[in-house]
Amino acid sequence: MKIATYNVNGIKARYETVATWLREDAPDVAVLQEIKSIDEAFPRELVEDTGYDLHTHGQKGFNGVALLSKTPLEDVTRGLPDDDEDEQARYIEGTVIGETGAVRICGLYLPNGNPAPGPKYDYKLAWMARLEARAKALLAEETPFLMTGDFNVIPDDRDATRPEAWANDALALPQTRAAFRRIVNLGLTEAFRARTQGAGHYSFWDYQAGAWNRNDGIRIDHFLLSPAVADRMRDCTIQTEMRGREKPSDHVPVWLDLDL
Repeated sequence: MKIATYNVNGIKARYETVATWLREDAPDVAVLQEIKSIDEAFPRELVEDTGYDLHTHGQKGFNGVALLSKTPLEDVTRGLPDDDEDEQARYIEGTVIGETGAVRICGLYLPNGNPAPGPKYDYKLAWMARLEARAKALLAEETPFLMTGDFNVIPDDRDATRPEAWANDALALPQTRAAFRRIVNLGLTEAFRARTQGAGHYSFWDYQAGAWNRNDGIRIDHFLLSPAVADRMRDCTIQTEMRGREKPSDHVPVWLDLDL
């Protein structure tokens, strides 16, 4: 089973790009972020044409996440637990059943947190603490799960072309990296780094200052796997060439191949 995470930076602006990707690359499950659309306005023809089961958690003009699956998803829930007053659409869960097992898919769009320090950064750290609590709960239940999406976290300096440019950014501050490590250290596997080491691997290039042409990127889109899911991992790769396609997002898809 091939699962892809993709921050599309607006489903309406990127409709043709995403539709072509779904038809040609055909992930079994697609986890989308920044759809920037309320649920009712999501272009249903996108999935009607490609045959995906669609579940969205949308917000007008901002944020928004979605799960698309070739097989029907079960027990879909929306919103990260532990804060009933959080109105930002950043989290969705659903269970996909493969030929040899089931996996709980946790799709997320973690807050950016800039400017830091400040209220937005406080919200980011609080959100990461809630994500850690959710991971602990799923581990306690012994539920096979993965968390994936745009984490807005540069895990360490090798995940940026110019780490010095991000030293004071919310994506790379020591508190951010420590919060990310606390989640991983619960016993999760950071899928890409379990397969690929070294610098030069990125999933985001800004639209400004020719970042793509200069390969001035960062790696902020991740898969975190519970032990049972990590045992089924075949590979994890970044689809870099998507950034060079017509009307691209500033992110590219990251792919996880599971024996499922």
